[in-house]
Amino acid sequence: MDTLPQTDPTLRDLPNWRYLLQEYDELYRYLPAGGSDRIKGHQRKVREAIGRLLKKNATIRLQPRAEKPVTAHLRRALDEGRQGVLAPVVRAFDALDSQLSWQYGYEKVPKGLANSYAYAELAGLNGPIVSDEIILGVVLFAPGCTYPAHSHKGITESYVCLSGAVSENHQGVYVPGSMIFNPPDHLHRITVGDREPALLAYAWMGEKADLHEQKMVFTRTRKTAAS
Repeated sequence: MDTLPQTDPTLRDLPNWRYLLQEYDELYRYLPAGGSDRIKGHQRKVREAIGRLLKKNATIRLQPRAEKPVTAHLRRALDEGRQGVLAPVVRAFDALDSQLSWQYGYEKVPKGLANSYAYAELAGLNGPIVSDEIILGVVLFAPGCTYPAHSHKGITESYVCLSGAVSENHQGVYVPGSMIFNPPDHLHRITVGDREPALLAYAWMGEKADLHEQKMVFTRTRKTAAS
């Protein structure tokens, strides 16, 4: 007797993934843009891309569970997030905790960062929700983490703070419910408060080649000769 070929599940088959995607849509639908047309346009593009994933019932390619040292702080970040203004998305994310694959994203991780940072991609070519037009994920920082200066070629990036507090380029403090907007090639450095971890949702938009051939390199501080 012939057996039917196995196919990857979809958003309808694994509703927790669909619920999380719906919560991301809510983030980019209702968070204020602060009067910025550029941020408002980015929010609209993110919603439209998410809407297409939901409409076509996107494929899900589950990945092996993977942890990093910083995920020891995840429970605290989730518990704090449940007390905040974005509790629904935190709960939807927590429901998928056992299915997340935490990564570094670099062949060589800077000294000290290996214990204080990791991200889990939720949508993109690297999945689990398969998309070639948007990358969605979450990033977790340990207390006191400094994420070195870097930029993304051709990528428009936004972070939404879910728990904790961070600063970017020492030019403002972002707490739960805040959005950070980084246009393409914008150099940015993130610092995290000393007492609590920080959990941020993120979205990347850009041309397909830029999204999926992205090679991020940290900017090194130039040493000057002594006078």
